[in-house]
Amino acid sequence: MQAITRIAGNTALALLGAAAGMLFQPAPAGAATPSLPSLVAYVRGGDVYVSKGATEKRLTTGGGHSRPRWSANGKQLVLLKGGQLWTMKADGTAKRRLTTRAASGASWSPDGKWIAFASLSCTGGPGVYRISTSTPNAFPEVLFPSECRGEELPAEPAVTPAQVGTLSDRLRYDDAVAWSPDGTRVAFRGGICESVYDACLSIGRVDTGDEKTAAAYGGGSLQNSGFAVVPCWSADGTKLSWTAYQEGETAADDRPVHLVEYDVATGAKRTVGGALDREMAYVDAKRGVATGQYRGGSWVMVVSLTNGSRAPFRSGSQPSVQPLVK
Repeated sequence: MQAITRIAGNTALALLGAAAGMLFQPAPAGAATPSLPSLVAYVRGGDVYVSKGATEKRLTTGGGHSRPRWSANGKQLVLLKGGQLWTMKADGTAKRRLTTRAASGASWSPDGKWIAFASLSCTGGPGVYRISTSTPNAFPEVLFPSECRGEELPAEPAVTPAQVGTLSDRLRYDDAVAWSPDGTRVAFRGGICESVYDACLSIGRVDTGDEKTAAAYGGGSLQNSGFAVVPCWSADGTKLSWTAYQEGETAADDRPVHLVEYDVATGAKRTVGGALDREMAYVDAKRGVATGQYRGGSWVMVVSLTNGSRAPFRSGSQPSVQPLVK
């Protein structure tokens, strides 16, 4: 649908969407909304929307929704509703709850057979589980920590209320996970590295349970504090991005909320995006979408990974990019 700029056109578009049981809205007045090759799912006011640019479609109502993530074939979304896992089709239909276990941001396996999510582990800290997407009343299985594999699952924890406070307070304990495009690894907050560091982010192998520390704060020889959360893989699996925050040994070493991109092969890290950008998802090798600050609120921004330029896309946060299936 082409962008409609006149008021009369906007009214007609809204009426058309309402008649179809959907909500479409034109691009913000005075802003040239970027056009993207596939849909971006994002959250505004506790509900999930999708957009490619000129218009948007609302997929949920009633609030309480967060962390939508696309399946590898682009046909489904997994999301949190009231702190529990649900799936739905790309058009918002066929909503289905997967488990009553309290969960944090989930991620699909590349073959679509599993969904990984974070929840309380047998050690009392954050753990990573997987659950079948096709088996009715499926039972979650432990992925990490590997020492919990084969152990009885802990009692279902209560759903944790949303964090309040500053931006860094709200992000610090976000346990969103990310399954690698080749299916071999999952990136997640915490891990066995927490026996050494105050906060860390790990990459774990699904087959063996081995873990590799990708980012760490405090403890050991590190004289800092902070966190690394909300990981996301590039489509080819060579890069991993996450949201970071650091309080250094001196004020000069402080880093407000920002985005880090990590080269999985070399371990090299670089900052991408702008100040307070967070929750990035890759569009392609040259662009990402991230939550940023714009017009006094949270907006999904299109971020250049080559020159750092940024363009407002849609009011909202927690973006996820629909994969392009060849």
